[in-house]
Amino acid sequence: MIRGLGWRSRLVVPALAALSTLVLPLSADASVKPRAVLIVPFDASSLEREEQWIGEGIAQVLLLGLGQHPAFVQIERARLRAYGRPEVWGDAAVLQAARGLRAEAALWGQVVRRGAELVIEPRFLDLRGTGSDAIALEPVTVPEGELLVRIAALPVAYARTLKVPLTEPDATRIDKAARPTRSLRAFELFARGVIAVQRGNQEGNEAAVDLLSRAIEADPSFVVAHYTLGVVHQSLGNRWKAAAQFRASTQLDAGYPEPFKALGDLFLAAPRRLFDQAVEAYNKAIELRPFYAEAWVGLGDARAAKGEVDGAIASYQKALVFNPINPKVHMSLGKIYYTEKGLYYESVTAYKRAIELDPQLVDARMGLGEVYEEKGLYKEAIEEYRRVIEVDAKHTGAMYNLALVYEKVDPREAIVQWERYIQVASSLQSEKDWVDVARQHLRKLKSQIKD
Repeated sequence: MIRGLGWRSRLVVPALAALSTLVLPLSADASVKPRAVLIVPFDASSLEREEQWIGEGIAQVLLLGLGQHPAFVQIERARLRAYGRPEVWGDAAVLQAARGLRAEAALWGQVVRRGAELVIEPRFLDLRGTGSDAIALEPVTVPEGELLVRIAALPVAYARTLKVPLTEPDATRIDKAARPTRSLRAFELFARGVIAVQRGNQEGNEAAVDLLSRAIEADPSFVVAHYTLGVVHQSLGNRWKAAAQFRASTQLDAGYPEPFKALGDLFLAAPRRLFDQAVEAYNKAIELRPFYAEAWVGLGDARAAKGEVDGAIASYQKALVFNPINPKVHMSLGKIYYTEKGLYYESVTAYKRAIELDPQLVDARMGLGEVYEEKGLYKEAIEEYRRVIEVDAKHTGAMYNLALVYEKVDPREAIVQWERYIQVASSLQSEKDWVDVARQHLRKLKSQIKD
C-alpha cells in the first residue's frame, strides 16, 4: 500500500506566478531560445517608507512586460524564499539567488531621490558565461507625476540590452503590457498587495485582499489587479471569489490569458471533475499566448486526468520547449511515465531533473520515493522521504510513507515513525482516516515485536 499516489492527486496548489498581460495576437516562435531570468524588487531602501513600494512596482512592470516575449522565462518569485528575505536585494544576494536558481540573467537595480526627482538605476547580471559583475543600464530620471510613464520603458530597454531581437509588434506589445493602469494610486496599492503576498502566510494574503480590492476601487479597469486578487482568493481557499475575479478579468480584457489558465486550474481541482471545461480554458489561454508554458502544463494535467496519456505527455513536452527549466513539468512527466507507461528509468530521470532544478520541490521527491518504494529500493525511498521532511517537518504524506517503508526493513524504527506521524496528524481532520490506518499498523507491529 503506497499512500502517496492518492495523496499527491489531491494537491492542486496554484502559485502566484509572473503576471503579464496580452494586447496583440501572438505566434509561438520555436526558433527563439528561452532564457531563464530572475527579476527581483529594486532597492528603494533610501526612499521614505511611504515610497519604498516603488521597488516592487518596478519589478512588477518588468514581469508584466517581459512576459510578452518567449525569450524570457521568468523564475517564480516563490522560489526565492529558499534564499531568505533580504531587506535589500544587493549585488551579493542577487548573485547567490540567481546562481542557485540557475538563472541566465538577473534584473534588478536601485531607486534614489535627488531633489524633486526619482532616479532609477537599472542593472543586470549575465550569468551565461563566467562573469558575475553587474552591468548598469542608462539611469532613468523620473520627474514628479511621471513614474508610470518612465518605468514602462524599462522592459524594452532590458530586452535590447540583453540583445533580444524585437520586432515593432513585440516592442509595442511589451510597452502596452508595462502600462497596466493609468492610476498611480491603484498601482501603488497593487504593488503593496504583491508585497503582502510575498510573506507567504495567511496574514499576508488577507492584507493583500484588502490592498488589491482598494486598487480595483481606484481603477475598476485594472485587469491585472482583478486577476491577482483572484489568485490570492484561490490561495485562501475562496474558490467562488477567485472564479468571480478571474471572470471579471476576462470580461475586461478577453485577450488576457492568465485568468483563463487560472480558471482551468479551478476546473481541474473542482470536486465535480470538470476536466472538459479545464481543457477548454487551457486551450483558450494557449490560443492567446502560444508560448504560455504554464498553460501547456495545465493542459497536460487535464488530459492526464481524462486518461489521455499520450496527449498529456505531448502537452508536457510542449511546455518544456517554452520553459525547459520548469521543475513541475519534469515532475509531471515523472509521474505519468511511471504510473501510466510503466517506464521506470524515464520516470526516475524526470523526477531527478525536477529535483535538480528545485531541491525544495517536495512533490517531486515524494514521487521519486514512491517509485523507489514500488521497485523495492527501500534505502533510496527512505532517503527521499527524509529529505521531504527536512524541507517540511510536518509533511504527513512523507511521514506516512516513511513508516510504511520502515515496516519492510526495520520494524522497530517503523514504530517510531508511526508514532511521530500520529502525533502530527491526529489534529488534522483531513488525516482522520489515515490516522486510523496508522494506529492499526502500530498495534500490529507492537504485537509482533512483543511476541
